[in-house]
Amino acid sequence: MRRKTPSGLAALICAALFLAAPPFAAPPFTAPLSAAPDLPRGKVIIDTKPIPYFGIGEANRDRFGKLEFLGGLELLPRNRHVGGLSGLAVADDGASFIAVTDNGLWVTGGIRQDAAGRPLGLRPVEVAPILGSDGTPLVLAGRGDTEAVAIDRSGEAPRLLVSAEGHHSIYAFGYPLDTSERAHSIPVPKAVTRLRANKGLEAVAVSSPDGPLGGTIVAIAERGASFDDDMQGFLIGGAVSGAFTVRRHDDFDVTDAAFLDDGDLLLLERRFNLRHGIGMRIRRIDGDKLKPGAVIDGVTIIEAGFAHQIDNMEALAVHTSASGDTILTILSDDNRSILQRSLLLRFRLADR
Repeated sequence: MRRKTPSGLAALICAALFLAAPPFAAPPFTAPLSAAPDLPRGKVIIDTKPIPYFGIGEANRDRFGKLEFLGGLELLPRNRHVGGLSGLAVADDGASFIAVTDNGLWVTGGIRQDAAGRPLGLRPVEVAPILGSDGTPLVLAGRGDTEAVAIDRSGEAPRLLVSAEGHHSIYAFGYPLDTSERAHSIPVPKAVTRLRANKGLEAVAVSSPDGPLGGTIVAIAERGASFDDDMQGFLIGGAVSGAFTVRRHDDFDVTDAAFLDDGDLLLLERRFNLRHGIGMRIRRIDGDKLKPGAVIDGVTIIEAGFAHQIDNMEALAVHTSASGDTILTILSDDNRSILQRSLLLRFRLADR
């Protein structure tokens, strides 16, 4: 049955259900080393259900803001540990992905797609614990709330960068990924360690080594010091280092970011409250304005809510198709809750 657009009392009931099982503020899972959970490893089966339309009840519409909806999938893992998808990196051809979860897992696999990049299903998927520097899974050390993953091609060899909340950190791993590799800590500014416990580095992206930022890591906190404050951002390593802030508008929180080929930054944001309900927004930020001390804003290229096929949208990746189109892949974090869905959505950045 196709979901109808909630309105009035129905919207309030939906919001109340989300609040009853706090989907967006769940604490990171931790466990003592002596009580290691049965962490999944190896192949897992993730069934998929197609999402042909982004606008609920709008079968003939594919343009939303500056984006064209290509298609989507609802992901239905058969393993209870596999969910909470919080960060995403996609290969250059869009045919494979690396995701991280908020319970410290790597989730890797292939995406079956047509020539336009429309997702048709998943190829074999594997999971493995993300290992800390001592070889212990991050989740067992209380550091498993991993929130973002990005490919860094600024050095001699490419690498993956992963951010974690709680003990706010950025870890590096080789790329292509070997899940047996241990984390290498990336030095972060002291201000990062003072971020709110569950409002840490939700977004990590790496600028082009050929651009003005020269391979600088851009990391942005989910929320500021208070609900009303702007979000804190950090320029780490590379050609430029320092701090900046991102204007907060309309109760949206930052959940991920990715650079476009032209140097602009796409910022994925999420909102959930009783006043507005659930929401997703992407802002495009002028890359030239990413400087120490700057207060940056951006142009909204898409905003969606209850009338669209969204959930707790937390992960964003960008790649360029063989035809030269800029393709956005967005994932939702279901927090392993029966009240939420894991969604994979694909959009094309429109020319006009």
